[in-house]
Amino acid sequence: MTTHLKRLKAPRTWRIERKVAKWTVKPSPGPHPIERSVPLLLVVRDFLKLADTGKEARKIIGAREILVDGKARRDYKFPCGLMDVISIPKINEHYRVLFDRRGVLRVVKIDEERAKWKLCRIENKTMVKGGKIQLNLHDGRNIIVEENSYKTGDVLKISLPEQEILEVIPMEKGYLAMITGGRHTGQIAKIEEIVVTRSPMPNIVKLEGFSTIKPYVFPIGKDKPLVQLPGVEEYEG
Repeated sequence: MTTHLKRLKAPRTWRIERKVAKWTVKPSPGPHPIERSVPLLLVVRDFLKLADTGKEARKIIGAREILVDGKARRDYKFPCGLMDVISIPKINEHYRVLFDRRGVLRVVKIDEERAKWKLCRIENKTMVKGGKIQLNLHDGRNIIVEENSYKTGDVLKISLPEQEILEVIPMEKGYLAMITGGRHTGQIAKIEEIVVTRSPMPNIVKLEGFSTIKPYVFPIGKDKPLVQLPGVEEYEG
């Protein structure tokens, strides 16, 4: 597996200039796939403009001045993905990684209170020793719970960095959801129906005006979205 990545071959979810140089940073293997994440160096240099060069960005990251989900990351290739919270304590600024209406990953500035939590989608569940349930979340983390009261597709609002469950946003009719894949990436719509397919194909979710597969649906609230998407003033429902 190559450790290099040409800018022209970089995922279209990255908001970078394509023809200023031949190479860019390839993210390390981590909690997010390459199509849904951006290397920390690009976030520091190209998104937040905290450095002019890659060398300066690596120094900032190596000095443990950048926190991702409340933890200092020293790997400049660390993949920052959907819903991750990036904090810079020295200047007291916080950002959340989100998709915009064009399906491009962006960092959205948030206040200190919102930086204390993030939303994580339950991808699957497993039974562990002692009869407990392990919830496997979209950002690679796992949470052990006593009761099997959570469903695949539900979203947890968890505290950072403690990982305590603060709230559950179920994937149910009437809840707002953000679309994370396909032609409707970055849109917010209300769930109208979940159609279970009797085949290996994924279930279908019908939303206001369109349908998509269940893996692309990310619940984010009941009446109002808990996160503010870039370029969207409010839910237009």
